[in-house]
Amino acid sequence: MPAFKRTAVTLLAAGALLATAPTASAADYRCKTSSSATYDDPSYNGPDSDNWSFKVKLCAKRSGGYIYTTATVYWDGPYSSGTNNHLTFNKARFHLQTKKSVRGTDPVVAYANYTGLERALENSSAAGNGSYKTGTIRTKATAASYLADGYIQLDWSGDGKDYKAPIHFSASPTV
Repeated sequence: MPAFKRTAVTLLAAGALLATAPTASAADYRCKTSSSATYDDPSYNGPDSDNWSFKVKLCAKRSGGYIYTTATVYWDGPYSSGTNNHLTFNKARFHLQTKKSVRGTDPVVAYANYTGLERALENSSAAGNGSYKTGTIRTKATAASYLADGYIQLDWSGDGKDYKAPIHFSASPTV
């Protein structure tokens, strides 16, 4: 076999081995999903349902010297919310946190507010359901353990108030 063909075959074989080898960056997220109570729209008193229930999946992973955290929000809202009603909320956000796991209160080492949650909620399906995935926070890791935590904040239209008390969820497992 000529040297050129032999080199090409060797490179192809090496490439195939590398493509199937697992890498550290392919580490799986460790996640926890938890549910909230049902929340009532304080500005609506009509005959139709106006309650919202939330579930949040908080995830963390360690890879390449970094901690990655992300969240997905799922909801079951009123069936009429699927009409693209932009009057339900003044504001809504998911506050994602990367925390260092310690004895006592875990300190926040990074956070981000994802305000795209408002648009997603107000554009639910015709059945009032939907989901929203936050971005990912990347934080330089030390030897410590870390986790993802977070909460929803809602500012209902028509109630004359700002954000209500945070709606908390269970944190992810530590990584």
